[in-house]
Amino acid sequence: MEQLPISSKYRSSPDAPVEEQERASLSEQLNAAYTEGRIDSEEYHRQLDVLFSATRLGDLVPVVTALGPRPTHQTPAIVESGRAAPGELTESRRPGGLALVVTGGVVAGVVLVVLLLTLLLL
Repeated sequence: MEQLPISSKYRSSPDAPVEEQERASLSEQLNAAYTEGRIDSEEYHRQLDVLFSATRLGDLVPVVTALGPRPTHQTPAIVESGRAAPGELTESRRPGGLALVVTGGVVAGVVLVVLLLTLLLL
C-alpha cells in the first residue's frame, strides 16, 4: 500500500465499501492493460478474482498497483488524427497546379528583368 500516494482513496479510506462504478472502471482498465499486453493472462485472471471478490477499497490495492499510475493527460486530437510520418507537417505530394503557375510566373519575371537590363545596357 506504500506505493500508493496518501491522497489515494484506496489508502486514505481503505474500509470504505467498493461501489459498482469503481469495480466497472477498474475492470475496464484491467481489460485495456491485458489487451495492450501490459499484463499477462495469469496476472489478468488473478487481478479479476481480487477485483470481484473485494468488498472494501483496501482490498483493491493489489489491482490498482498492478495497473500502475493512470495517465494524467490525454493525447491531443491533432496528434491522433495525423497520418504523416514523424517530423512531417503534411503528407508529401506532387506539386499542384497553383505551385506550377507561381513557379512559372517567377521564372518568367526573372527572364523578363534580365532581358530588359540587357537591352538597357547595350
